[in-house]
This record gives sequence, structure tokens and C-alpha cells, in this order.
Amino acid sequence: MKTGIVFAGVGGQGVLTASSILGVASLKAGLNVVMSEVHGMAQRGGVVVTEMNIGDAHSPLVGRGEADIIVGFEPVEAYRVLSKAHPGTHVVVNVEPIVPISASLGNAQYPEVQMLLDRMNNLKVYPLEATQIARDLGNVITANIVMLGALSAIPGFPVPADSIKAAIMDKFPKSVHEINLKAFDKGAEQVRKLA
Repeated sequence: MKTGIVFAGVGGQGVLTASSILGVASLKAGLNVVMSEVHGMAQRGGVVVTEMNIGDAHSPLVGRGEADIIVGFEPVEAYRVLSKAHPGTHVVVNVEPIVPISASLGNAQYPEVQMLLDRMNNLKVYPLEATQIARDLGNVITANIVMLGALSAIPGFPVPADSIKAAIMDKFPKSVHEINLKAFDKGAEQVRKLA
């Protein structure tokens, strides 16, 4: 059995940090994990996609229709990777958009977030205000940890929350452990309400 996960977002959102924390957490839990290199540009504003398979897998790549979970740090980027989904896919999506410069300048139009969510109607969608939750906690940078907490609360998720929390504490200095654990718990709480 394997769980295919696709992380999608924009550079600067902590997509790579979140996916590497989950990789370490999977190993801590004694699970096999294979993870892709970054697709896209991890610099601020560039599209970032990482893929991972946990369990009985040898390739990190998640093929078309093979993602069990999509973690969308940005609504358009979540929508962009939907070809990886199948009818039972869970989609955790941060609903706060990051409007690209082209749309800000009026050269393109950013779609309505609700329209994007409506187009995911055959999937199990967990819309979260992860960025706002992180802001309310006092550190917007923790939005990626909110997303990890949300991911951990999906029914049947194979990596125990305690392993993810341990990997978070290994990754960051003690001075931010408390806020990161609060962010994680807030994300998990949101998904439990929606599940």
C-alpha cells in the first residue's frame, strides 16, 4: 500500500520545508518514503511542486490520477495539479491567493477562489485559511506548519502526528517550537471539523 502526495505552491511559502519535514517524519515512523526533487522555481514567486510516495513505492513520482492527497499552499497551484487526482483524492488547500504580478498589472486575471474550489467538487476538499491562522498566531511564516497539521488529520493518513511534530522540532530552533506546535494543532483542528 502506498500514499501518493503532491505539494504545490509558490516559492517563499515553505513548500519545500513542509515536504522535507514530512519525509523525515515518515522515516521516524519507520515508513518507506521516496521524494522528488523540486519541479519549478523555489525562489519567491515561482511555482513549486514536490511529489512523494509513502509506503510500498520505489519512485517518487506521482503519475496522472495517482495522487491520494494534494496539498495546495495556493489555490491556483492546487488547481494546476488536479490532473494528478483521482475521484477519492483529498485536497488540503490554503484559500488565500498569491496574485502573480501579471494579474496585479492587469495583464491577466486571477480566478475567483470559490470557482476553483467548485471545480474540485468530485474530490474531498479541505479549504483552510492557513495564512490567516498563521497571522493570528503572530507569525505568517508558520502557514506551512498549519498545512502539515491539516495534512496529519486527514482520515487514514499514514504518518503519525507525533512523528511529524518530532520532525518539526528537529528542524527548527527551540525558540519557535511553541508557535510551530500551535500552528500544527490549529491546522489539524480545522481538518477534523471539515472531515
